[in-house]
This record gives sequence, structure tokens and C-alpha cells, in this order.
Amino acid sequence: MISDQYIWLVWACSFLVPWVALFTFFPQHRKIMWWASLFTAPFGLTEPIFVPAYWNPPSLFHLAQTTRFDIESLIFCFGMGGVGAVTYNVLTRRVDQPMSEAGKREPLHRHHYKALAAPWVAFLVLYWFPWNPIYPSLTAMLIGAVATVACRPHLKVKICVGGILFLTIYILFLQFLELMSPGYIARVWNLQALTGIQLFHMPLEEMLFAIFFGMYWSDVYEHFTWMRAVPIRDQKPISTVLLPRGELK
Repeated sequence: MISDQYIWLVWACSFLVPWVALFTFFPQHRKIMWWASLFTAPFGLTEPIFVPAYWNPPSLFHLAQTTRFDIESLIFCFGMGGVGAVTYNVLTRRVDQPMSEAGKREPLHRHHYKALAAPWVAFLVLYWFPWNPIYPSLTAMLIGAVATVACRPHLKVKICVGGILFLTIYILFLQFLELMSPGYIARVWNLQALTGIQLFHMPLEEMLFAIFFGMYWSDVYEHFTWMRAVPIRDQKPISTVLLPRGELK
């Protein structure tokens, strides 16, 4: 049995397995994976917000207990960021292409930057409420997903399905975690500070994290970079997408 000190490292690194598989076999999504993973990895630096209020994992070099930062969080965020960003497109055989200038000028898109800012503003406001820090995080991601749909309604299916897909993946990883070290979740998560609701040893909060993260991150690249996912068969040459109407030769 693996020592508890290395469980978090092994679990975080396990998210790199699907990352490497997707990166290897679906080269058309590599740019998105790099973008999403490098964008998500720095969120690992927020670990002091959650240690020990939400959980207190034994970590490499005992960093979490001595500094509240750890290396594992950076690996974890890097891996799940890339996986969460492309899973929907891979399964539905879609690729991202730039939106047309006309598309960017659609009436709802005047709220583009408000929608992008919504989850970050929500977290900064809600964090100061007297509750466990996982709850403002969950609420902020949900607000981000709802704001995205309000701005770009065509993403609602992708957002909903993306949430379900990542929840499915995350449940498998949580079960793997419990198989590696039975009782690990009960030992490490601060269950007394949470709702206490569990499903097969999995805290409700982790399930909500998975579905809300999947909802928001499945379209994060598309929304931030003014892209739109289309079926591979409908992909157009980039010149067709970028040139204003009437300027095509």
C-alpha cells in the first residue's frame, strides 16, 4: 500500500494519463490543451485557501502542512484543465475555429467581457462570507457557466454535456483514489465542515466541483478566444472565417 504522503502525488499525476492520451491521439486539439492547461495550472497556487479548511492532504516534502502550498496542486490543475477543455470536442468530433466578425457583433456579445469577469468577481465577493471556501468556488464556476450561456446561448448543450462528462471522469478518479488507500477521503477531507453528504465515499462537494468545473471549463477556450466549435466536416478554411463578407475572391 502506498504511504499517505505520496497518495496525493500519485492521484494528481494520474490526471496526466488521459491528458497524454488525448494529446497523442488527437493532435488537432493540442493547442487548446496547452492553452487550457497552462491557464489552469496557476490555480494550484490557491491551495492555501483550501488547506486545511476544506482538506489537508499529506504532500511531497510535507509542503501542504508546512506552507499550505504543494507541488501536487499544480500538476492536478494542469492535467484536469486540458482534459476538461477538450473532452466534449473529442467525443463529438468537433474542432474550434475563429468566429466571423459578424458573429462577434451579435447583440448578446456586447456582454462578452461581463460574462468573462462574472465568476472572478463572484468569488471575490462570496469568499468573505462565513462558509467553507469550497462553496464560493462552486458558486463562482456555476455563475461563470450561466453567464456564458446568457452571452452565447449556442454553448448551452456543450456546457451541460461537458459537466456530465467531467463528472463521469472525476468519479472514476475518486474511486481510484479510494482503491489506492481505503479511507483516504475520510482521513483527508474536512468532512465535519461540509454537508456530510456522501455517495460511495465521495463527498457531495467533490461531485459538485466536478460538474461545475466541467460546465465552465468545457467552453473556456472557446469563450475567451472568440472561437466556435464546429463538426470537423463543416470546418472552413481560416480565410473564409476571417475575411469580411464580400472580400472573398
